[in-house]
Amino acid sequence: MAKDVLCEVNSCKHWAAGNHCNASSIYVVSNRGKQANNSEETDCKTFEAKI
Repeated sequence: MAKDVLCEVNSCKHWAAGNHCNASSIYVVSNRGKQANNSEETDCKTFEAKI
């Protein structure tokens, strides 16, 4: 598993200083069926808005 997961979405509750993700696991899906050809065709399902 990746040691450092970086994320620039500071409106997510898992966002931490230095653009680190502090979620216990990460779930990424393709938004174009089962196969993505580039990062723009993926979405992070781990995202939860900060309250």
